[in-house]
Amino acid sequence: MATPITSIIHFYPMSGPSYLSLHHSGELSARAAKAVSRLADCRCCPRLCSVDRINDIRGACGIGRNATVCSYGPHLGEEAPLVGRHGSGTVFFGGCNMHCDYCQNHDISQGPVGLEVDAHRLAGMMIDLQRMGCHNINLVSPSHVIPQILEALDLAAGKGLRLPLVYNSGGYDRVEALRLLDGVVDIYMPDAKYDDPEVAWRLSHVKDYPVVMRSALKEMHRQVGDLVVEDGVAVRGMIIRHLVLPERLAGSEGVMAFIAEELSRGSYVNIMDQYRPCHKVVGSQEPAHRALKRRIRPEEFRDAKRAAAHHGLRRG
Repeated sequence: MATPITSIIHFYPMSGPSYLSLHHSGELSARAAKAVSRLADCRCCPRLCSVDRINDIRGACGIGRNATVCSYGPHLGEEAPLVGRHGSGTVFFGGCNMHCDYCQNHDISQGPVGLEVDAHRLAGMMIDLQRMGCHNINLVSPSHVIPQILEALDLAAGKGLRLPLVYNSGGYDRVEALRLLDGVVDIYMPDAKYDDPEVAWRLSHVKDYPVVMRSALKEMHRQVGDLVVEDGVAVRGMIIRHLVLPERLAGSEGVMAFIAEELSRGSYVNIMDQYRPCHKVVGSQEPAHRALKRRIRPEEFRDAKRAAAHHGLRRG
């Protein structure tokens, strides 16, 4: 049985989520309309496909006019400040603007899996997550469905949504699109995957990833700043994820230097050790995949943590 909304009001941040004032002023609706109109010549993400998604033409992400949702519900496996006592309310979107050869969610990101939903259905999912007692709405792989998120969020806010919004992306985000989210997103949780463009091209087929990621993270940090936690639960700011890869392919030293020097030494950084061979790496004979056929070694993980400490990064 769903938890009544009246019993979970005390989990809301005291200040309320950022998007409420934009909803009440009509600005959120205006931004949603603007974003949706841009689907006719889609440039939502750095791939700049320029396809007409309003008429369901699909580009690199594989998604047309409506978002695809693969699953939604409370998630207890996210970072502790998001999970709290009752879980992070995750919405897993289908499709992705990146094509990582080792993607652990490749069945969702690279395949036609999930339910196509309009704005009203997506808004209903957000309200459901609030009723379940989740601490936030955690949008997983949202970069290619920003217009659909905005129109659904405006509807959900009108129905009583009061939870902080988490933007959980691969870090391959277009600054112009992120600016539509200024004052909308409360918590950004991007990946910082690579420091080397050649590695980004070989493993994720986006050579401009490092420069795009750095610009995107700077814009995210400008909007929300460092992570703010109230009563053990995140209410605003940034959480940055960095997955350590075998043979130091992720370039942890350069990534940590960027975060410390160009964002903030107060950044909350989750250095992750859960890489495992999967997707295209399994059974592959490609030279680019040779190093990825094993899990990381303890010393590779220690080196990444040392890089963070060396650059003064202590949170996470």
